[in-house]
Amino acid sequence: MIPKIQKILYATDLSENSAYAFYFAIDLAQKHNAKVIILHAVEPIPSDVMPYIEREKTYKIEKDNVQETIEKIKSRLQSFCTRVESQMGSPCIELVSKTLVPLGHATEEILNAADREDCDLIILGTHGKGFLAHTFLGSVSSAVLHRTRKPVFIIPLPSERTNLDWGKI
Repeated sequence: MIPKIQKILYATDLSENSAYAFYFAIDLAQKHNAKVIILHAVEPIPSDVMPYIEREKTYKIEKDNVQETIEKIKSRLQSFCTRVESQMGSPCIELVSKTLVPLGHATEEILNAADREDCDLIILGTHGKGFLAHTFLGSVSSAVLHRTRKPVFIIPLPSERTNLDWGKI
């Protein structure tokens, strides 16, 4: 028996690839009457830079980066949903139940959130470009795919041009 899809974890790096994958997340959520949890991991400040920054400044930089990212995602999500709604016809913003912006490495944060939030499915975009696209997935997509027991949809960009882009909203 196929489990019911109730929660979809959609992980984004805010690229064109992930914007296209969001379209799939919303479409699946509508078809299965599910909710979407958006996750964007903010990479920590590299350890080789840490000695040059005071501990308090490091904490403030990371905290401000997370807050700024949350606001950026919420703003872009509203605009992006308007564009998706014009193509799909039904509201997508109502399908988003949470926006998570943890500080950490993307693969670990995706896996942790999928378990913690009890998600039924993970959706990611991938950066397949050139002749290597046929051989390699993105490092995050590949690591998530190989380390989780949950279904994973990895969405590449289509071969034709798309008008879905987080960055141009």
